Amino acid sequence: MTNQAITTPAGGPAAPVQRRPMSNWIVAGISTVIGIALLLVVDSMSMDYAYLAAYTVLQFVVMASAFNILAGYGGYINFGSAGFFGIGVYTSVVVYKALAAPFYVTIPCCMLVGGLLGFGTGYLTLRLRGIFFAIATLALAVVLNTLMINWDYVGGARGVYVLRPSEVPLIGSYTRYLFIVMLAMAIASVLIARAVENSWLGRGLQAIKDDETAAECAGIPSLRIKLIATTLTGAMMGAAGAPFPYFVTYVDPATAFNLSIAVNTLAMPLIGGLGTWIGPVIGAVLLGSLQQIATVTISSAANLLIVGVLLMLFIVVAPQGIVGLVRGIRERRK
Repeated sequence: MTNQAITTPAGGPAAPVQRRPMSNWIVAGISTVIGIALLLVVDSMSMDYAYLAAYTVLQFVVMASAFNILAGYGGYINFGSAGFFGIGVYTSVVVYKALAAPFYVTIPCCMLVGGLLGFGTGYLTLRLRGIFFAIATLALAVVLNTLMINWDYVGGARGVYVLRPSEVPLIGSYTRYLFIVMLAMAIASVLIARAVENSWLGRGLQAIKDDETAAECAGIPSLRIKLIATTLTGAMMGAAGAPFPYFVTYVDPATAFNLSIAVNTLAMPLIGGLGTWIGPVIGAVLLGSLQQIATVTISSAANLLIVGVLLMLFIVVAPQGIVGLVRGIRERRK
């Protein structure tokens, strides 16, 4: 919320004018319009790779928005993003093999397992801070990766194939269907992140980030708030992994728990603007799009190089990300 100074008719001192933030309904409407426009653009390209590229970018919008809830608002950097994503992927595989349930059943199951994992991880590690918390969450991804490598039911180290229909009635190809599902999840994740930022949960996380001891002295239940944040983060990241096996049709632990997922999930909010609901979206769209262009024109091996170069550039030039850079320019012009 920003203040704009105005002068009184008598030439007195400036009075601040409070600008109300856009309502959630307006943001939801704008997001839906942008989503429909994106769908029309991708449909006009008439090729499966367009759906793949757009799906990947939207997947990182969900992951980056989830990461920002705990790290951006609360100051707890989570290096275990690949673990939560991977557990969502393998929960989807288990549901597929054990229940053969419809896809709309798979996503809630992945959210439930991811949320429970987030709660358990938070309960065990949230008493740690800084590098100790980051190492603990990184160890989570390594442990889960090892478990999946040794679990024959989900294919173990050799991986598993997931068969899917070629088309969905009234929608078209299954690839297009999964893209629409991820588009809906991306819009929902943005609305959730914005709702958290403007709620008591977001204010509590901000207070914990500023000074956790002072926040507790002021009566803020820090552990409970952090547990809610880790549970919500885990549920969103688990949901992001739910459609993945159906999209690529083959999953192995090296793919599901890939380090590049954790690196991208960390880098995108930092580049866009950590601690703001729109920053992760900007970072995911910018970085994800550059990576997809590099994959087509150069090689997918250049993706991590792009992440590293942009991270170094923004840490030096704009440590608050694109959102912080724009805010700084606007404040200097006033």
